[in-house]
Parts: sequence; structure tokens; C-alpha cells
Amino acid sequence: MEIAELWDAEPGWLNTASYGLPPRPAWEALQAALSDWRVGATSWEPWDRSTTRARESFARLVGAESENVFVGSTVSAALAPIAAALPDGAKVLTDDVEFTSNVFPWQVHADRGIEVIAVPGDDVVGRITPGIDLVAVSAVQSSTGVVLDLPAVVAASKQIGALVVIDATQAVGWHPITVDGVDALIAHSYKWLMAPRGATLGYLSPRLQERCRPSAAGWYAARDIHGSYYGPVMELDPAARRFDQSPAWFSFVGAAPALELIEEIGVETINQHNLALANEFRAGLGLEPSNSAIVSTRLPGAQEAFAAAGIRAAVRDGKLRASFHIYSTRDDVQQALSALKPLIRG
Repeated sequence: MEIAELWDAEPGWLNTASYGLPPRPAWEALQAALSDWRVGATSWEPWDRSTTRARESFARLVGAESENVFVGSTVSAALAPIAAALPDGAKVLTDDVEFTSNVFPWQVHADRGIEVIAVPGDDVVGRITPGIDLVAVSAVQSSTGVVLDLPAVVAASKQIGALVVIDATQAVGWHPITVDGVDALIAHSYKWLMAPRGATLGYLSPRLQERCRPSAAGWYAARDIHGSYYGPVMELDPAARRFDQSPAWFSFVGAAPALELIEEIGVETINQHNLALANEFRAGLGLEPSNSAIVSTRLPGAQEAFAAAGIRAAVRDGKLRASFHIYSTRDDVQQALSALKPLIRG
């Protein structure tokens, strides 16, 4: 089967930065689990095996050991233990258009003197100077599509001993990225990883694990999951799994085959496909090529033109945002450019 045949995308879907479309193996796995659930055909343990598969696949995708990967439901909840571990008066540096799931978890500690310093993205590396305790930025910005110079952020942070926390939700699945030099890398899987919403995966460095309290610990964070249903005896997993939140089974049932398919196709292959389409779209708009699968531009009337042509994209921060993934086609690009042609100045 050809790669394109693994999806049932209707023409004009340019909104993966909002949510991704499930590949057929993920969709079919989810439908099978829902059918079993409807009639009580199985226990939950077969569904939960998908959590282990997703954890291991995510670890391979970002170059981590699976023992340092935890699972959860949202990025903000995953960041909460890290924020709670910051000392009073700590300073957090972020991008001034950072998605708030990587801003609010730090800001809610303002009563402890935690200060969030937001600067333009181009200034982030230069502002990583003594006094900054943690750098919280996205690998790819949701609003602008700008790809972070992660090696530069890591290098500057290492010089002053600052922690590096990366929201990789808009990156993992199409943009090659590893956890080298990073203290936390967290991604929700419902966008470029094409899973149902509700499956978040994250890497925590061993040094950060030691600093954080697993404040959301429950039965699923125990060393022996099935022996920890009841009672006051607590023995948590010694590695990152002690930060696990009890998983939303069906979200992970869909996530595991989606992540494994990304591995099979190859992130580099997906990256080349996505950038080729995004840059063809950019060229049609008269924009310079970029290294992002997200195209963000101010073009008055674009939202209405897309809606009239049946093209599904997004508007973020007052700008049109179109995003291209493995199931996007050149026909999608040409359809979009045709819809915008009356608005494009030659």
C-alpha cells in the first residue's frame, strides 16, 4: 500500500497544527477497542499495552531511554511538578508568543516570586544570561511556525546552569529532534503524531527527576501497578514512570500505531515531504522558503477565501496559519493558492 493510501484526508485539510488525521492502523485499532468496550468483550489490560508501545516508540523518536519517558494527558499537567520544584524567586525565560500551556504552569507560582520573562523569539538565546533559572520554549512555535535553534538554546543554558524545558507538540512527528542537552521535552500527540487527543508523552532527564516530586502519583505510578490498587503502602517506580498519570486508554490505543507508523516511514522522509509542500505554498504567496511545515502570514481576506473554497486552516494571532503533513498533497497546495490568488499581489 502506498503511504498516501494510509489516510482518508479530504482535500483541503491544511490544519494539522490544530489536530492531525489518524492513519488507518490507528483508526482501526481504536474502532476495535471501542467495539470491545461496547459489549465488554475484554478487560482493560490489552488496551493498556498500547501505553507501553507508545512510550517506547516516543523514546525512539526523540532519542531517549524509555525509562526516562512518562505518560500523561496534557502538557500543562506534565509541567506542573517541574514548576513546583523551582525555588522561590526563580526566573523563567520564554518566548512572547509561547503557547500558554508552557507559560501558565510557571506563572501560577507568582506568589512564590517566580518571574516569567517573555521576550521576542529572536532574542531568546541572547537573553539566556546569569539569573535565568529555566528556559521554557517550544521547538516549533504554534503561532508563527518558527523552528527553534535548539542547539543554541542548550549551549547558552548549559553555560549558566539553567534548565531547558521544551514543548515539542508542534515538532515531534515531522521535525527531527532529540533530547540531547534537554531537561524536559514534552509533546501532546494529537497534532503531528496523529493520535487521539488525551495522550501526552514526555522525557525527563535523570537530574530533573531527582528534583521533582511526583505530586500526581497514583496506582499507575507504582513499581508494581497491579499490586498497588489499595492501601497506604507506596512504592513508586524508581524512574520516570513515577510521574505517569493514569492513561486515557483509548487515546493510547490510537497513539501507539500512529507513532510506530511515523517510525516506519521515517521522520526525515516526512520532514522532506512537508517542507516541499510548505515551501511551494510559500513561493506561491511570494514568501521566502523556510524550514517549517507551518506557514503563517498576514493576508487580509484569506480566512474568508479559504472558507469559500472549502479549505480548512486556522487563524492564529491574527494571521493565516496553514500546516502541511504527510497526508497533504500538491493538489492541496494548488487549491489553496487558487483560493488566495485574488488576494496575492504580483
